[in-house]
Amino acid sequence: MGAASSTKKSKPGSVRIIGGTWRRRRITVPEVAGLRPTPDRVRETLFNWLEPILPGAHCLDLYAGSGVLGFEALSRGAEKAVLVERDSGVAAALSRVHQELKADAQIVCADVDHFLAGSDIGQFDIVFVDPPYSEAVSPVLEALLARLRPGACIYLERERGDPWPELARLEWSRRATAGGITYGLAEVGA
Repeated sequence: MGAASSTKKSKPGSVRIIGGTWRRRRITVPEVAGLRPTPDRVRETLFNWLEPILPGAHCLDLYAGSGVLGFEALSRGAEKAVLVERDSGVAAALSRVHQELKADAQIVCADVDHFLAGSDIGQFDIVFVDPPYSEAVSPVLEALLARLRPGACIYLERERGDPWPELARLEWSRRATAGGITYGLAEVGA
């Protein structure tokens, strides 16, 4: 099992940053139902895809959960990251990791829909979208498209077999599967 085997290396309640400045550093992950950090193998592939655009990038990690995508991006050279998490206990854990790492990150405790509707989210180069599998993703992607400049990249992770969103301004340049998940990277067109 791809996803299960790649998480065997993580201690319960932690996940390992796999590259960059904080390589091998473990970050604490609260034990919350439904919280599923992106497996090491998937992150390695994702960050290989992002390597050319990551240095100096501004990243948005929606549905941050463990925060490993946002913190991994910072570890590998992103300039800043905004991590959005609706669970206040999980957001507090993200704040502790942020302080421990002295990361240039902003932790926002908010529902993603409310954050996107009521916030000037600015300009981002990379957006990570890894929602609970039961949530519809197309409305979130559409809300993002109105706020991102052409050329921005969106990473999406879905349960294997879930329908893949097709939106006019998104060009899915990369897709892969691992264990029970499908993930992909899209570039935002004009």
